[in-house]
This record gives sequence, structure tokens and C-alpha cells, in this order.
Amino acid sequence: MESRPAAPGPYRATKLWNEITKYFRAGMPLRKHRQHFKRHGSCFTASEAADWLHEVLRNNSNFGPEVTRQQTIQLLRKFLKNHVIEDIKGRWGSESLEDNSALYRFPSTSPVKPLPSPCTQKENLENFCGDKDRLFKLPHLSRRAFKRHELLQSLDNLEKTKPDRIEENEENMLHGKEISQEYVKETWRNIILIHLQTILGLPSLEEILQPTQIIPEYVIYNMTNTSKHGVVILQNKSEDLPHWVLSAMKCLAYWPRNNDMSQATYSGFERDVFRTVADYFLSLPEPLLTFEYYELFVNILDLLQPHLERIAVEALQICCLLLPPPNRRKIQLLMRMISRMSENVDMPRLHDAMGTRTLMIQTFSRCVLCCAEEVDLDELLSTRLVSFLMDHQQEIFKVPTYLQVAVRDHIEHVKMAQCKYPKEEICAILPTYSYCKQITPQEFEEQKVSTSQAAVAELLENIIKDKNLSVKDKKKKLKQFQKEYPLIYQNRFPTTENEAVLLENKPTIKQPMLSLRKPRFRSLRY
Repeated sequence: MESRPAAPGPYRATKLWNEITKYFRAGMPLRKHRQHFKRHGSCFTASEAADWLHEVLRNNSNFGPEVTRQQTIQLLRKFLKNHVIEDIKGRWGSESLEDNSALYRFPSTSPVKPLPSPCTQKENLENFCGDKDRLFKLPHLSRRAFKRHELLQSLDNLEKTKPDRIEENEENMLHGKEISQEYVKETWRNIILIHLQTILGLPSLEEILQPTQIIPEYVIYNMTNTSKHGVVILQNKSEDLPHWVLSAMKCLAYWPRNNDMSQATYSGFERDVFRTVADYFLSLPEPLLTFEYYELFVNILDLLQPHLERIAVEALQICCLLLPPPNRRKIQLLMRMISRMSENVDMPRLHDAMGTRTLMIQTFSRCVLCCAEEVDLDELLSTRLVSFLMDHQQEIFKVPTYLQVAVRDHIEHVKMAQCKYPKEEICAILPTYSYCKQITPQEFEEQKVSTSQAAVAELLENIIKDKNLSVKDKKKKLKQFQKEYPLIYQNRFPTTENEAVLLENKPTIKQPMLSLRKPRFRSLRY
């Protein structure tokens, strides 16, 4: 009887699970769906998730092209059971997911599991190494197949990790030196700076954001003290919106279904309610995004383009976390209100000369973003930003849990290092965060162009080497590519003969239809 390969230890299994869930949450495309006459934002169907995740697993070196769609569905079911995803009504905990059009979304909580002690990993590694020669000699199991089998099996066995083992390992980890609060704050600052610099693609953030402008207490509060709808809840009610403003905003947001102002409506009532809300926000002494972060948000305006939409959303997610909690709550509620008002077909006209959407943007732009010193472009910049915030408010004010995961992983790394080297100072074992050498703007533009061209050239090679495309489809894609990027295409195919050889077809230069040779005439005489 053949022996089965041993499952990997809980440390490796948990680490693999965390990597897959983080990658899935970061990369899975989200969009709006309509179901039962109701629109749902930032979600996906089970079939869409299966399509995307199956392709990722097939192209991943840890799994390979042999991964089946059914295995992908099984993994999605485990995601549902472990609250990596939830259905559109917030339900999870079962494995009822099917390959259909049912809608799912990501919860606000992090699905990352705590890593067991590395001692457990070492023990399993020793046990595995003792049997690896015998395992690899099995005739039906190659090294690559074993690796894929091992990783897939580790997902199966992850849920079987004993909770008491994990708790015991966590207690052992805490025996090392305590991590100071100052160090935790500095970790938050470093991780936020690194993410922002990467997203914005800037050589340095020195001119737009200083580390002292990042207050970790604000960030942590904005991420953890939220309602079920993701809105910040303030402990100090004196910093909140006045009750009469909240009532007026709620009345407008749900017009005409919700009117809790206990007042009889009259002709023009909704205009008076809107003016009440507008007067309050316009009377604030400082814009909701604060003067301090003006340069930061202005730099994000360069990303407000269709092909950079997702990057802009991610940048705004992080930047809005930096706001004082009262500011974040006010701008979040304001964006929810004007977004719903703009989409409400039952909302009466609030202005004789402009539509509701234009009125919302024109009215609230300057109370959202403006410079302490008046600048000519203030109005244009603020209207662009408010328009984007209004259209993407659900995604922008969603808590980016990957920041929490990054900080927690770093702190756990430090704690484990302290357990291994208890006599070392904390600064000696910390991974350092360093920035690239600053370059001139001209060098940056040249590198940006060369990098972009390299990426486009790689895209062309992928089209050429795609064996799943028919010759007809490949020609169509190449023709489209040639139209968009003629220089790159010409470098790859200097002549039509090069293109013909690649496509295993005749050259595109056709022979002339008329022959220039003089015809030979025969005499009519016999």
C-alpha cells in the first residue's frame, strides 16, 4: 500500500492561506451589479470570482496549469466559510457557494489568520525532510506534482489546525521584549508612506507629505471605530454634526421615503432643507480635507483618469484615513448624501438653471478642498475631486484592511525575531525601509517612458505567443496593437515577411493583379 505525502505544517499552511487571501482581496475586480431591481456596488459574482482565481492559480508557479475549475470553486467555498468573502446580504460560515451569478463581496474585517510559532514549522520541516527521498521516488508523483498537491492539501488541512496550539504559540511569542507604542506608531507611518509613494509613483513624498503629518491614532481610529455601514462613529458627540443637520441630510438622502423632521412639507420644502445643509458646511472654518493635506490631494488629481481609476481609489482610501475622525465622518456622510441625491430620479429640481449633480458639485466643492492661500485653480481642482469622490465614495471610504495586515505582519516578524535573538536590540533586527536615490524630473520621465514601452512590448509578445488564439483573432489583435503603438510594432516587425513567418502565412504584400508583360498575339491567318 502506497503511503500518502504528509501535509505541510500549520505554519506553512497558514502562511500560504494568508498569501492567497491577501492576493485575492487585492486583485479581484469589483464592479456594480444589478439584482432583483437593486444595484449593488463593489461586488462580484461567484462565476466571475472563479474565472479570475482559476486563471491566477493556473499561472502561479506554486499550483500550475493542472488546477481545475472545480478545485477553484472548492477554494472559494473555503473563503466563504472562513469569512474571506460574504454574500451580498452579509452571510457567511457555510460552503454553499456555487458556480453561478450569486453576488459576493469582501467584508471589512481581515481574513488573515495568526501564524503559529516557527518552532512548529521547524519540526514539520524535519519530519518532511526525513521522508522526502521516499516520497519523490513514487512513480506517479513528480516533484512539481508533489509541490502542487502539497499546497492544495495544505488549504484543506488549514481549518484543522488546533486553536489551543495557536494560542500556546502566541503566548510563547509574547515572552520576548514588549513592542513600544512609539515603535508601533512609527511602523504605521513607514507603511503608509511606502504604500503612498508606490501608488503615486513619485521619487519622494517630501514635497507633499511629511511623516509628522501622519497621526497613527487617527488612522487606527478611522479603521476600527466604524458602523456596520463603514461610517466613523465618534466617541465625543460634541465633535459630531448637529442633530438638525443630520436629520436634514437623512431627509435629502432618502427623499421622499424618509422625512424624520416631523414637519409638514410645502412647495419648495426640499430646497429649504438643502440650503440648511449647504449653509452649515459652507460655514466651516476649514475644508473637510484640511489645509494641511491640500498638496497631497492635489497630487492625486493626476490619477483621475479612466485607465488609472483603481489606483486613484486606492490612493484616496489611504489619504482619507489620515484625516481627523470628525472630518472623515463629515465628508463620508456628505458624499453619501450628494451621491444618493444625484441618482434619485424622484428628487425635485433644487435649482432653476442647473441639474442636481452639477448643483451638488458646485455647492460643496470649496468646503471639501481649497488652499489656505487663494489660488486660481482651486475651483477647477476641487470640482474634479468632488466629482470623483461622489462617484466612488463606497470604495474610497472602505477600510483598506491590507494596511492592518502589513503592520501586524511586521510586528509579528519583530516579535519572532526577538524570541530568536532575545539579547539583541530591536533596531538590530528590524527590516529597514529605505527609498531609492532621488533622480531629476527629466530622468524620472525618461525612465517612466522606457518602463511603459517595455511593458507594452511585453504585451505584444504575450499576444504573439498566445496559443489559445486562432490565427484570425491573433491578426485582429495585432492590427489593433499596430494602430495604437505603431513604433513598437514596427520595431518588432520591420517587414511584412517577419510578420508572415511568425503567423505561418503568406506575406501581406500582394502580387499585382495586372501583368505588365506584353501578350503574345497569334496571327489570324492560317
